Amino acid sequence: MFRLWAKIFNDNHLVKDMVVENIEDVNRTKKVYDSIDKVCEAFDLPHPIWLEKSIKEFIRYSKVKFRQDNFPEQIDFDYLEIHVIEED
Repeated sequence: MFRLWAKIFNDNHLVKDMVVENIEDVNRTKKVYDSIDKVCEAFDLPHPIWLEKSIKEFIRYSKVKFRQDNFPEQIDFDYLEIHVIEED
């Protein structure tokens, strides 16, 4: 099972969070993108842009913070953090 935890922070406070599970037999990248799609839909957010820094951070830690520079539109929070909490 693959589980991704998404959290929205504002002023160092957790505002919203959710865990997305994926049991499909697809590669890790597809699971991450599908999970982000579900998070963006649930939180009514534009999809973040994966900058080089974001990619490196996610590869190294299985965790990344998407800040204003990762979004094409203005956001009303400090950052969206995603973290892979379980992988098969």
